Order: sequence, then C-alpha cells, then structure tokens
Amino acid sequence: MPGAKQPRVVVVGGSLGGVNAALWLREAGCEVEVFERTTAPLEDRGAGIVLNPATVRYFTCHGQSNLTGLSAATRWFRYLATDGSIAAEEYTPYRFTGYSVLLAGLIRFLGEDSYHRGEECIGFEPGETGVRVRFRSGRVEQCDLLVFADGIRSTGRRLLFPDAQPRYAGYVAWRGTIGEEELSAETFDVLEEAISYAILPDSHALTYPIPDRHGTVEVGQRLTNWLWYRNVAPGDEIDDLLTDEMGIRHDISVSPAAIRHEHIRQLREDAAALPPAFREMIEKTPGPFIQVVFDVEVPRMLEGRVCLLGDAAFAARPHAAAGTAKAAEDGRKLGEAIAASNGDVVEALRHWEPGQLALGRQLVARSREAGKRLQGGRWIVGEPLPFGLYESGDSIFVD
Repeated sequence: MPGAKQPRVVVVGGSLGGVNAALWLREAGCEVEVFERTTAPLEDRGAGIVLNPATVRYFTCHGQSNLTGLSAATRWFRYLATDGSIAAEEYTPYRFTGYSVLLAGLIRFLGEDSYHRGEECIGFEPGETGVRVRFRSGRVEQCDLLVFADGIRSTGRRLLFPDAQPRYAGYVAWRGTIGEEELSAETFDVLEEAISYAILPDSHALTYPIPDRHGTVEVGQRLTNWLWYRNVAPGDEIDDLLTDEMGIRHDISVSPAAIRHEHIRQLREDAAALPPAFREMIEKTPGPFIQVVFDVEVPRMLEGRVCLLGDAAFAARPHAAAGTAKAAEDGRKLGEAIAASNGDVVEALRHWEPGQLALGRQLVARSREAGKRLQGGRWIVGEPLPFGLYESGDSIFVD
C-alpha cells in the first residue's frame, strides 16, 4: 500500500483463525499483533483436521506447495459394514493434518515477537478513528482494527451480539487417537490409505490418519484419528454426560481426565454395534474425550472497526469439515479488502462483510442438514462425503 496509512491491527485469539488472519493482514501492509489468553502453547488432544485449499493457502503461497511434510494423504473413501467388510468405496484423495502441526507452522511464519500469550481481552472502547482494547493483565492497546478470532466462546461475540448463543445440536462427538503401530494387522489393512465411515441408524463414526504429535507422516508411524457422533438428549442426559467426578458441569468439551469412568465403560460396551476396526480403536484408546456439537450464527460480523471471524462468528457442525478453512478464508478475504481499500479500514470492512456472511450462513446450513441426516438414519451408504468449504467436494486434493 504505497503512500497509504499502515493500519494497526489487534487480533484477539491465537489459534488457527487468528494467526491466519494476522498473516494475511500483515501481507496487506498492516502492523499486526496477536493476543492469546492462555499462557501455555495451544495444543489439541490429537484432533484431526481435513485440509482444504483455503486452509493451507498461506503455506502454498509462500513456498510450501508440497504438503507431504504437513499432512497425511488418503486415496479412498470407504464405508465399512458392521461385519467389517467394505460396503462401498470410491477413489477420493484427501489430506489430513493435526491441529498442533498446522498451528506451529503458521506461528513460524508469523514470528513469536508478534504473538503474545497470557493476554485475555476483557473489553474494548470504540472511537471515531480507532479502538482501545483492554486486557485482564492491565495492558491496553490502541488499534485501527480489532479482530476477534477467539472461537466458539468468543468474548467479541458476547460483547457485540449477546443473543447469538451456541445452540446444542442434540449430539456429541466422542473422539480419540491411537498410534497406527498399536493397531492389529487386520485393522490396519482395512483402514490403510482411506477415510472410513460407519453408518448406524442413529449415529455415525469415521476415522482417518493424521501426523503424530511430532509431525511424522510415515505410514505405520502416524496417528489414527477417530470420531463417533452419538445422540444425547438435552436436559438430564447431556447434563449427566458432561458432569465430572467433582460434580462440575462442562459446556463445550470434556477432557479425558474429566470424563467419568462409567461413561467410558459404556462407550466401549456400546461400540459392539460398530465395525471391528472401530471397536478396536475405541477399546485401545486410553483417553477418549468429548466435544459437544453446536451451531453458532451471528446477524452481522462487524460493528464499526471491530469484526468477528471464524468460529467467533459462525461455528458450523463439523460434517463439512470446513471450520478451519472458513476461518482461514475469512482472514484472507479481510487482508484482500484492506489492501484493495488502500488501508481504509472502514471501507474494507464494508466490502468484506457481505461475502463472509453469505459463506458462513451457507456452511452452517449445509453442515446442519448433513448432521440431521447422518444422526437421523437418513444417510445412504455410498453417498459422497459432504466435505467442502464453498461446496461439497472442494476439499479434494487431486494427485
């Protein structure tokens, strides 16, 4: 932006969406600082991410076009019958990575000097020409643009749109990972080179390989990531599942250490309804955990010089496997808008919002419909996967 003002941007939220946005905004000529509330480096529990071109566009645009070192590849999409046989399969190349692997790569591009841990945003005061941002530590930052990329528990969403609350979808995802070397030869052979689904009358399960926590992508040394979506009625049933041994009721997720032992025992007993490969993975996983499935939608994504992106604005059910891609795309489009406006933040936000609102709404609607069908016994074995950001199928990586 030669001759233009260099906008100063504060990004609240140091996860994938926040760092992606920071990188694209810096590319557009902004001075950017990222503030993450946690003090320790963010880590997942082994959760996998389905790659979309949007997810890795910053990597591919900056010299890392070969994704082999970043992700595990599969060639087949398979449906497994309850007896373990292949009910249907189709050649469909996807790539998968782990949260920690992807975030570490993005932070390396950003640089640690621009990434501040232990800084929790507690409020902001907008002005005509900027925003004053307050943190629990007492720190105060002045910026031209405030970006909230702080996830499903977003402080920004709560302050801007308090009525836009997460809505429980009626089911949870049990999740876990197991090393490929721990699988029996029979299970490894069934799952090799594939993303595999199991469809039950009122639930579904899936599994695919991801890099291990050190980024290893060699076949036989990776992690196998599995998920089992199970219907849990609102009220007493979900309250019981989310209440730990100490009587604390969790809301968004329950860590392996907090889940009551009787719930894990029940999970393993109920896994008898799944194909043998899934039964083995669930039995051998020492620490499964729970994520509650929600929908989140906002009426708008901005107010003045403050905007929301990623899950802070729209959190879609995971069946399109595009939440990370959506956050990355929000950030890229924001950077493009800033560059096109020659640094005029207000004009940039005005041009940026309509397209991202439309994308968020369609992704939530498409994912909601897929979830209703998958959990309601209306999904047909053999159907193509609903994975994709703008449409189903755009997450496929053609060899």
